Amino acid sequence: MNSVTNDINTTTTTNSKSGQDLGLYFLERSRLGSAQGPCDMDEDEEAPTELNTINSSGGFLVVSPDKLSVKYTNVNLHGHDVGVVQANKQAPVKRLVYYFEIFVKDAGTKGQIAIGFTSESFKMRRQPGWEANSCGYHGDDGLLYRGQGKGEPFGPTYTSGDIVGGGINYATQEFFFTKNGAVVGKVNKDMKGPLFPTIAVHSQNEEVLVNFGQKPFAFDLKDFEAQERMKQQMTIEKISLPTNVSHGIVRSYLLHYGYEDTLNSFDMASKSTVPPIYIAQENGSCEQEDIMYALSQRKTLRQLIRNGEIDAALSKLGDWYPQIVQDDKSATCFLLHCQKFIELVRAGALEEAVKYGRMQLAKFFELPEFEDLVKDCVALLAYQQPQESLVGYLLEESQREVVADMVNAMILSTNPNLKDSNSCLHSYLERLLRQLTACCLERRSLNDDQELPIS
Repeated sequence: MNSVTNDINTTTTTNSKSGQDLGLYFLERSRLGSAQGPCDMDEDEEAPTELNTINSSGGFLVVSPDKLSVKYTNVNLHGHDVGVVQANKQAPVKRLVYYFEIFVKDAGTKGQIAIGFTSESFKMRRQPGWEANSCGYHGDDGLLYRGQGKGEPFGPTYTSGDIVGGGINYATQEFFFTKNGAVVGKVNKDMKGPLFPTIAVHSQNEEVLVNFGQKPFAFDLKDFEAQERMKQQMTIEKISLPTNVSHGIVRSYLLHYGYEDTLNSFDMASKSTVPPIYIAQENGSCEQEDIMYALSQRKTLRQLIRNGEIDAALSKLGDWYPQIVQDDKSATCFLLHCQKFIELVRAGALEEAVKYGRMQLAKFFELPEFEDLVKDCVALLAYQQPQESLVGYLLEESQREVVADMVNAMILSTNPNLKDSNSCLHSYLERLLRQLTACCLERRSLNDDQELPIS
């Protein structure tokens, strides 16, 4: 008898602990809402805007005051008397393609102009492509140089009046170069690390103007990007998966979140066309069976919370799953009471909201893990138009969804056959996306944070 009692007590303690962890997870999700307001937008990645007059071979060229044109003013006496200048920023990497152009205003006496990309430590007395970690397309011979003094056949020469461009296609990991709006050629990008757009002039009176995007390019960059996206899309579409695999993943998502009506419609629509599939968990049980648990009740509670009917949701939770709300200072009860307060503010019942706050929220003020969210809730009362305030995120539909997801997860955690409480948090579809995101980020970090081709 004592052994059985101990087993029950152990199970109850374990479920209680997992319930606390689940509640705290959704509490953190609510907190994140305050960090996603309109004043906290991600900044765009910095891109080159002008030439870097500090990191250049200044003795052999003159840079214009606007830092967008250079001229070779000396007489070329030696091979290393090159006028080289990099852009003020490295080429952005968090995009599909980076591109810039030069206009050859004057090819000078020899037309020894070059455009390309170099590393930050590149020797600023050498043509791009003549040293390691650099690549350059040269105008006098049309050759491409990649880290050594000997060039390789690549494209036509270019001279006065020509517009030449250099770009990085991160999808294919290639450099490409253009002349007068048309692609000349492309080559594998075998360099890693920050790369800077670079131009060089090497004979008297050579002068070029640089365009980092301040004005339209001669090359149709948008069309080029669209074509690259189309190629990626076609690559994706060639990847074949059995129809019932995607069907099973979608079905597990609907089951997990209690979308019973949508699930029934989904099953009806695919009944005659998709063979059944079951996604087995590592512990050997079938996920569909686990998350069929309390489907109808989870559906009802989700609908109530999404409609803002928190009193009704609390009442049914008390009837169906009293263990979830028995601790009136748990994260679950806290978020439900917060949502009730929010719904009163939404309805304009401010006096009732104040009374409810004093009765239900006041007890959470001295608990550190709840303090921030309590303050945000109370702050709603200070604004005539709270939806436009810094705490307006609480009035968004996404906040109701957080509470509905929490209740759904808490009910799933009461399943006596559940082996892993973490499975209550996310559906198979979400876990798959999280794994895909983690893999992509890892691959990018191994490739110096650059975009990668789909393979």
